[in-house]
Amino acid sequence: QVQLVESGGGLVQAGGSLKLTCSAPRTITSVFNSASLGWYRQAPGKERELVATFTSIRDTVYADSVQGRFTISRDNSRKKLYLQMNNLKPEDTAVYYCNRGGLLGSWGQGTQVTVSS
Repeated sequence: QVQLVESGGGLVQAGGSLKLTCSAPRTITSVFNSASLGWYRQAPGKERELVATFTSIRDTVYADSVQGRFTISRDNSRKKLYLQMNNLKPEDTAVYYCNRGGLLGSWGQGTQVTVSS
C-alpha cells in the first residue's frame, strides 16, 4: 500500500474555488505513477463516488456532475495529484479522498470540503 496524504479542503461559499493536493511522501516516483490516480468523494449518508481520475498518464475521466467545473492534474516528478474545483455547489460538500490503484488500491485519510449556500 502507498501512503497518500490529502490537503486543501475547507469551507467555501457557493461559486467559490478550492484546490486539493494529494502527495505520496514515502513512495518512489515510479511506484506512485505506475497505477491509476484519482479523486473520490463521500457525502453523509451516501456511497463513495468517483469524482475524477487518470486512467493513464494523460487520459482522464470525470463524473458528469463535475464536468466543466473540476480539473484533475498531476506532477509526476513531485508525486502529486491535484483537483482544482471551481464554481463549487452545496452538493459538492463531502469528504474527498485521493486514490491510487482503484477501489482495492491505496486511499488517503480524506479532506473535508464544505460548500455553503
